[in-house]
Amino acid sequence: MSAPRPAKALNEGVRKSMRANRGRDTGPELAVRRLVHAAGLRYRVSARPLPDLRRTADLVFTRRRIAVFVDGCFWHGCPEHHTRARTNADYWAEKVRANRERDADTDRRLARAGWTVLRIWEHEGADAAAQRIVAAVRGAGDTPGG
Repeated sequence: MSAPRPAKALNEGVRKSMRANRGRDTGPELAVRRLVHAAGLRYRVSARPLPDLRRTADLVFTRRRIAVFVDGCFWHGCPEHHTRARTNADYWAEKVRANRERDADTDRRLARAGWTVLRIWEHEGADAAAQRIVAAVRGAGDTPGG
């Protein structure tokens, strides 16, 4: 079974909207990164936790083996905020289902390799998300930092 083909934009407005969706450095991701950095932690950005797994985490604390993903509510099927697309609904439903399946597979693979995975929804407050990350990183070892 082959992967679904990308949807073709119906008009220029939809095309611009689709092109504006960023794979990294999103607003929620930047807000969380700023707060985590201000807390004194250092991390890798948009890096592969496992070199042989072609998936990147938004923040990676390599020595602590913690991978943080800041997931968009639409793209990752947030149980609170995900909305069904009106245009190409079947395509987007399949896309989100595949994303959720890949997220779960990523979590399992990282856990098997001894990593802690933190998933942050874009709707979560940046302060609360940063506090969760800082607590996980500082609780994962004897020395502060990352």
